[in-house]
Amino acid sequence: MSNDPRHRLGRRGEQLAVEHLERRGFVVLDRNYRTRYGELDVVACDADRIVFCEVKTRRAGATSPFEGLREAQRRRLRRMALTWLNDQPGRSYSPELRFDAVGVTLDASGGLVALEHLEGAF
Repeated sequence: MSNDPRHRLGRRGEQLAVEHLERRGFVVLDRNYRTRYGELDVVACDADRIVFCEVKTRRAGATSPFEGLREAQRRRLRRMALTWLNDQPGRSYSPELRFDAVGVTLDASGGLVALEHLEGAF
């Protein structure tokens, strides 16, 4: 793993997002799943759905974590989700697929300032 401060920030945000999802009753199926289109941050499920979750982490005072979720990235995330689904031949059927976004804001020492979960973000 890289020791780059941006990578550490992203890993911290993803860990907080995973803990949040687990508290809400989700089971994490995959993290940092690499495809030819990029990387899915978190794939989780509950009894009713599979959720593909994009995690955006920023330092307090920076732009909104969700600022980077533009249409081109949304299309790319859908392609990555399709790749993940195709690569899971033995997975259980889920009646719903959902794309969520979790925005994490951290202070200078890495402490949580805010965590916002947008269900069905796109």
